[in-house]
Amino acid sequence: MRVLLIALALLWGAGAGLLVPRAVHRFSVEAGEPWRAECPGGHPITGAFGGWVGRARCPETGGGARCAAYGPSTPAVAVVTALVCAALAAATGPRPEAVVWSLVAPVGVLLALVDQRVHRLPDLLTLPLAALTAVLLGGAALLPAAAGSWPGALLGALALGAAYFLLFLVNPSGLGFGDVKLALALGAALGWYGWPVVVVGAVAGLLYGGCYGLGLILLRRAGRGAVIPLGPFMLGGAFTGLLLGASTAA
Repeated sequence: MRVLLIALALLWGAGAGLLVPRAVHRFSVEAGEPWRAECPGGHPITGAFGGWVGRARCPETGGGARCAAYGPSTPAVAVVTALVCAALAAATGPRPEAVVWSLVAPVGVLLALVDQRVHRLPDLLTLPLAALTAVLLGGAALLPAAAGSWPGALLGALALGAAYFLLFLVNPSGLGFGDVKLALALGAALGWYGWPVVVVGAVAGLLYGGCYGLGLILLRRAGRGAVIPLGPFMLGGAFTGLLLGASTAA
């Protein structure tokens, strides 16, 4: 059963990952700017759901040559998304929350890539992700095989969101309000497995970000006052916490 679950998670992650690069391209704009509606060659992006769903490749031609693929590398994103989903499925096993992790993981990959590109976490993704995570975990809690706590998930969302809000108030130049909104979703996921997992996931995210920043300074690729996107590291910390919580859940 676990092997089948991992295989299905791999397929799901790979398929979902194929659709992530287009969304990354469209969402990667500065605050106040409209979402991108054209490929890098200037051709309108069309397709399902107003052009939001589809491969990051333009069928048009310019100067006699077909437009190249755009956004991050589609094969790389598909592989990463598949591995993330498979790892979560392997750690969780045949429990209802495994479906929740598989559904929200591609959104996490999307957010990490957008934040890495433009240092921004769009409300259109962070707030629905928080609500979706809470609702899906509420549904999972109704099933007998669930290994977590829905009240714990809600409290985790509030606690981690409040903690990042305090960090934002202390250092608004180094931490964006989008990180606070992302913390709501991550806190809900981590809180499902209890407070120790919330702490591990939160600390791991800050540690990953700190190590990355220190590495940039040591390599002289950034100064001490440089601002780094924290979202990818928050998501990495939450991924670490979920693997730990899922693998040790009763």
